[in-house]
Amino acid sequence: MRFSFIEHKALHTCYCFVFLFLLSFSSSEAYDALDPNGNITIKWDVISWTADGYVAVVTINNFQQYRHISAPGWSLTWAWAGKEVIWNIKGAMTTEQGNCSRLFKGISLPHSCQKNPTLVDLLPNTPYNQKLPNCCKGGVLTSWTQDPTNSVASFQLTVGHSGTTNRTVQVPKNFTFHAPGSGYTCGPAKIVRPTMFISPDKRRVTQAIMTWNVTCTYSHFLAQKSTPTCCVSLSTFYNDTTVPCPTCSCACKHSNSTCVKTDTGKNPSVECSNHMCPISVHWHLNLNKKNYWRVNVTISNLNYRMNYSDWNMVIQHPNFINNLAQVFGLKYKLFTPLDDIHVAMVWGIKFYNNVLIEASNVEFEVLFRKDNNSSLSSLKKDWGFPQGIYFNGDRCVMPPPHAYPWLPNYA
Repeated sequence: MRFSFIEHKALHTCYCFVFLFLLSFSSSEAYDALDPNGNITIKWDVISWTADGYVAVVTINNFQQYRHISAPGWSLTWAWAGKEVIWNIKGAMTTEQGNCSRLFKGISLPHSCQKNPTLVDLLPNTPYNQKLPNCCKGGVLTSWTQDPTNSVASFQLTVGHSGTTNRTVQVPKNFTFHAPGSGYTCGPAKIVRPTMFISPDKRRVTQAIMTWNVTCTYSHFLAQKSTPTCCVSLSTFYNDTTVPCPTCSCACKHSNSTCVKTDTGKNPSVECSNHMCPISVHWHLNLNKKNYWRVNVTISNLNYRMNYSDWNMVIQHPNFINNLAQVFGLKYKLFTPLDDIHVAMVWGIKFYNNVLIEASNVEFEVLFRKDNNSSLSSLKKDWGFPQGIYFNGDRCVMPPPHAYPWLPNYA
């Protein structure tokens, strides 16, 4: 088959476009319209020198507004630039020691001789002498909005076979941040101004000898989850029809062997349904007054084998910024609108409903002000329904727009 010069040029342009499109997603600067500045920042502070290297404190900060790191937690991998080893570590551990006996003939062996060590957080029951402030949470980090104090992790490394001055130390390469669901990409380590440390009594300030930062960002495109994890159903006071979660939103119910009708203790964990999602969200417009209208929202955990700790939900709705009056039963925060995206994040109250227990529900209500005094005109064009819902950072499957409850003709 022969192509003309114009056809060849068109094909070349198309291939270039596809290449640039894929290249844009391979960048470490992934873009999230709901949280454009959210990231995982890894800060590496060299605090002292040793005979053959240095001691460093590594801090991991989750600066993401709504995405948290759930169990089994984070892990961190990098590549040493030279022949460095980890003599000792506090607040974390490497998953493998490596063949240290081949390199070291002494009695004391390094904690890790791996060229590409992978570190994980320690568990909460770790002995006190192995702990460090902000460590030992099993790798779990809350989102920045929910709890900044628990969105940080840290550990201390004693590095050997390394440079012992600012000019001879080599910065590690190829950082990789792993978390459930993947999707994170890290940029190169960049040397920055040394960190300043303030003493607990705030009377003395010290600083790191050397500091470098690594920024990791999340991309829905890179995560490429095989199936969604939640779906949304809708109903209103003015229409008897309930719009269910779309069929097969998360999976299809092929047989009774893939789901359970009740908690039977067998392997299948998700309740049998037409949508087969472990989480379902029901949005009900239940009250309409002259100046206000009220929504009742129910979040159902249909998973018989999992509790969702420190869960959160992000809701896109055109009236959150100017017309939100109150949220009852949960904590909430409004995000700054970006590209006409109006977003609110809701999450549970500690010791009350911050844990969505297996096979249970959490309910809350949202009160909106009206722009005018008409009773139902503000509900036209699906004004009363969310544009999108995210549970624990995953976008829920919404019903198609044509299926939304319609206003009665007499309205």
